[in-house]
Amino acid sequence: MDNTWWIWVFYGLIIFGFYFFLIRPQNKKKKQEDQMRKSAEIGDDVTTIGGIVGRVVGVKDDDDSLIIETGTDRVKMRVKRWSIGSVDTIRNEPEKKDDKADKKASKKSDK
Repeated sequence: MDNTWWIWVFYGLIIFGFYFFLIRPQNKKKKQEDQMRKSAEIGDDVTTIGGIVGRVVGVKDDDDSLIIETGTDRVKMRVKRWSIGSVDTIRNEPEKKDDKADKKASKKSDK
């Protein structure tokens, strides 16, 4: 009877390990990719999963697609958002308003 209890504990640890080391990181990465695709806006440089590099010149929200402009001849293509492999534009994220208020309050209290 005691041996079967350890077997169930062992199976539970294996299932927990699969979830913690395989499933959870994959779901986290998928959420980050979805957020990256949703945040693509006009003026961003993007690369599609097919290797096409271009700049976003239009956004069509009704059918969830982007219009990108490629090359020096300015060829325009419409691609679906799911086909964006990476957004290559680097943005500086503005500070949160709460952080600015905390910094101002700490400066005033130091004086």
